[in-house]
Amino acid sequence: MSLTVVAMRSGLPESRHRVHVAVVDRGGRLVASAGDPDLVTFWRSAAKPFQAIPLVEDGAAARYGFSDRELALACASHSSEPWHLEIATAMLAKLGLDETALACGPHPPLDPAIAEGVLRQGVPLTPRWSNCSGKHAGMLALARHHGWPLAGYERAGHPVQRRILREIARWTGLPSRQVTLGVDGCTAVTFALPLRAMARAYARFGVSRQPAAATLRRAMTEYPVLVAGTGRLCTELGLAARGAVLAKVGADGVYCAALPAAGLGLALKVEDGDWRSSPPALLAVLAALARRRPLGFAPDRFPEPVTRHAAPPIVNTRGAVTGALQVQGRLRFLARPRVRTLSRTRR
Repeated sequence: MSLTVVAMRSGLPESRHRVHVAVVDRGGRLVASAGDPDLVTFWRSAAKPFQAIPLVEDGAAARYGFSDRELALACASHSSEPWHLEIATAMLAKLGLDETALACGPHPPLDPAIAEGVLRQGVPLTPRWSNCSGKHAGMLALARHHGWPLAGYERAGHPVQRRILREIARWTGLPSRQVTLGVDGCTAVTFALPLRAMARAYARFGVSRQPAAATLRRAMTEYPVLVAGTGRLCTELGLAARGAVLAKVGADGVYCAALPAAGLGLALKVEDGDWRSSPPALLAVLAALARRRPLGFAPDRFPEPVTRHAAPPIVNTRGAVTGALQVQGRLRFLARPRVRTLSRTRR
């Protein structure tokens, strides 16, 4: 089966964006898929909850008094809204550092309105404006807690990154040697692995009783606006589903989610990296799964702030709607194994 996001303009398809999907249970068994569920791609920012687990598990978060708000930001691809910047600054202050310690470079805010305001006002962008500044502050905290060098904390081979790689291997079920390392847009290490392995990590994260995972789940559930930002799908899903979905976007068309009530995790990749296409693809996958099994929420009852991401409009420079994105195709569901009835046998 295939899943494609089609950009329609004036009633005609203008571009097509193929989507690969893996939906698995916590044992790693494939439940549903589209395209190639074993496609190897970079996890990008969808890996952030797992990059943050050592921060909590090793005691660094407790040592520096990080609140749930700060832990949510450690998992975030934030929009550089004022509270995002304030919390990133507060995290660094608790370490006795400022933003010059951050290895991430600045970039325009992910929220278009904020990016426009920054440009109009001539605000100088500094590293804390990076959507990954919370993650980087968490990595610095881990380094300082263990007495590891702060310099180079973002690079492969540094003790911080070796510790995180062990955690990635533990949650995905892959040996570390099977995880390809790359450099993310924020300069930190990123991980290439099969979609099925990403989905398994999220399935396990959604139901794990491990204290660090439970703490991060709570933080993401309580403060979804810190995980992304106003109007963005990660945040709006978090507000609407109240913990029944924990979704995390990644760059270049990656989206992952944990579905705790169903014990499932999902990972998807828009093959050509089209960033517009991953939100409607995610909502289409959730709707298809909800028709098959209880998920703890009803996608058809989501409020407008969520549903507007299902078929986002295409607009021109005057704001007039000229088309929309449409999801076409369907998931392939694996047949549930038959329950074998044992007949009476001779004793």
